[in-house]
Amino acid sequence: MSGTTVLTDAARAVVRVAHERRSADDVLGSSAAIRAIALGTLRWYLRLAPAIERLLTRPSAQMAPAVHALLVTAAHQIVYSRNAPEGVVDAAVDATRALGAPRASGFVNALLRRFVREQAGIFATIDADPAVRYAHPRWFVEALGREQRERRDDILAGGNERAPMTLRVDLSRSSVAQAQAACAARGIAAQPLAGYASALVLASPVAVDELPGFAEGIVSVQDAGAQLAATLLAPRAGMRVLDACAAPGGKTGHLLEVAGGEIDLLAVDDDADRLGRVAANLERLKRHARLARLDLRDPGALAGEAPFDRILLDAPCSATGVIRRHPDIKLLRRAADIPAFARLQRTILQNCHARLAPGGLLLYATCSVLAGENATVVDRFLADTPRARRAADPVQLWPGLRAPTDGFHYALLTKTDPT
Repeated sequence: MSGTTVLTDAARAVVRVAHERRSADDVLGSSAAIRAIALGTLRWYLRLAPAIERLLTRPSAQMAPAVHALLVTAAHQIVYSRNAPEGVVDAAVDATRALGAPRASGFVNALLRRFVREQAGIFATIDADPAVRYAHPRWFVEALGREQRERRDDILAGGNERAPMTLRVDLSRSSVAQAQAACAARGIAAQPLAGYASALVLASPVAVDELPGFAEGIVSVQDAGAQLAATLLAPRAGMRVLDACAAPGGKTGHLLEVAGGEIDLLAVDDDADRLGRVAANLERLKRHARLARLDLRDPGALAGEAPFDRILLDAPCSATGVIRRHPDIKLLRRAADIPAFARLQRTILQNCHARLAPGGLLLYATCSVLAGENATVVDRFLADTPRARRAADPVQLWPGLRAPTDGFHYALLTKTDPT
């Protein structure tokens, strides 16, 4: 695949995310080269686009989206890759034809050559703005500044790092030491992570089909922070367990593992394709659960079920704690999404807690770092629900430059007996 083809396809992916608001997972194929360039561009888009804007004589909104995406993608290669800038410019000029905009070739050539010459001065000016310097949306930078002033810059800088590949070892079938040794035998360096009994962190990512024990379900790819959910909920053999919003099924499998015996687990999602991913994961893990396509916004969705002893509610959220894994979140999320998510979270939390047995435990979980989806949601729910209580102090895992996990919030709740 030529450099021009790779740049063209990466720009096509960028335009679909930045201008059509599609998820990167939906538009990127399996090509490692295209994925690397597209995701790198999305990671730094909010720094690169303002830099390109400084060189334009008219607003970028008046430009063909494909041409704008090409300019930003090429700028990423000039700034963040080892490719010769002249070669990137030549490939971008050729890419205009592949993108159906041959008349823009001269413009692209001239603007990118100016960018090569003037980039240092441009960045010296625009990087004074932390939202630009860290390439994060302004609303998010401002929210962190209000809520986590001391952590703000570390969280933002960490969002631009590539996340480690972390494995969860099925401790009922192996040990972390055995999994580490199996990886070493294949030349895969890995280290246990202190404080996380099942976690093994790889020195460098590898394809899952290269992982010893993956096909057999002995190891799974799961961030160490996500592994905490099953540990906190601690289901035991004989219990009835609900995994609400279960897809893709990593936590489902872990719940079945840590129970240490048979449990009646119902895994729910409102999307058939996502529920299919749960089924596929359970098949690989050699675990069994009941699956149901249900919309938990409906208070009657679980009407036919007896009360549950344990409920995991991995609530839909902004995913601002996993930006380093999904840089497209920077472009897809808006400030107005947070109160919308909060309303959805409160509704599902209320409906799930209604199906919790007295004395049971419900774990409310998000991969958000924003109080509006975490403490605020839980505090309001507790204030409005007389039988709801905290069962433990909340846990907030913060992402950052040296953070061993992504960002997660966990709130363990219980239910009192009726009076």
